[in-house]
Amino acid sequence: MYKVFIIEDDEKIMHLIKDKLERYDYTVRTVKDYSNIKSEFIDENPHLVLLDINLPNYDGFFWCREIRSISKVPIIFMSARFSDMDQVMAIENGGDDYIIKPFSFDLLLAKVKGMIRRTYGEYAENISTDIYEIDGVYLYKYQSMVEWQGKKIELSKKEFSLLYILMSNLHDIVARETLLEELWDDMDFVDDNTLSVNIARVRKKLEDIGIYNAIQTKRGQGYSIVKTW
Repeated sequence: MYKVFIIEDDEKIMHLIKDKLERYDYTVRTVKDYSNIKSEFIDENPHLVLLDINLPNYDGFFWCREIRSISKVPIIFMSARFSDMDQVMAIENGGDDYIIKPFSFDLLLAKVKGMIRRTYGEYAENISTDIYEIDGVYLYKYQSMVEWQGKKIELSKKEFSLLYILMSNLHDIVARETLLEELWDDMDFVDDNTLSVNIARVRKKLEDIGIYNAIQTKRGQGYSIVKTW
């Protein structure tokens, strides 16, 4: 089931859209704190965002940029502003589509369905989201970054993939052979030491954000991550 995050301060419109989308089996979440939209977005980790322009504190263009700094999630702007410049600004700030209020729900639903289909469905390369949250640890695929309690550190693509595989198998042993096959296409040019070096680098980066002794070496078997945070 796909999750839609609505950022709309007109409660009547927000509830109307929410009710309609839920009838079509979407999971819908709405903003609670308009000064903390980025954090709520991270917590919800939606598949699509519906974003108004006129919002309290900061406008929708600002929040679109904030979301884009960590995610490629589809963003559809909803606004009563109908000028070409507003639509250009929406696109230049990272929006994927724009719908002018008042609009019919059938049109909005068609845009939502189309965007989700292109991003996650039959026309997409793969089905995934850009932010993974595992027991309070956030992995940002788009930025190759890991975050714990507000501390962030960048990883190389190989380091990120290694950490994600281990985290998504929390407490389970992942064989060395499995990790090597997942991370390197040409096994002829990769030796066992390459994996050990990358494991050591990921351990060090986790320590830099305050996570210690999480990656365990299982001699003769592989590696696992246990919850030490």
